[in-house]
Amino acid sequence: MIRVVLFRLLLAAAPFAVYFIWRRLAMRSGRPMGSTPWAWLICAGAVLAGLSLMVTVAFHPDNRAEHYVPAEPNASGTVSPGHFEREKPRP
Repeated sequence: MIRVVLFRLLLAAAPFAVYFIWRRLAMRSGRPMGSTPWAWLICAGAVLAGLSLMVTVAFHPDNRAEHYVPAEPNASGTVSPGHFEREKPRP
């Protein structure tokens, strides 16, 4: 779960990183820069994060026809991880 959250945070931060890298390169060449467009950067980050959520919903595998088997402890002291199993078709 932390990987998913970090990915979304990186997507939201990407417009800021691109802008500030571009701004530094432009200032080195002597180009005058105006004020930072905070509203545009925030909106661009929110749009990227929102699009990633929509893509996740659209392309995530569907498990509605599957049954969840929870994690169980074994006699040897290990725990078998939870998983999904396909339901058998009803006659």
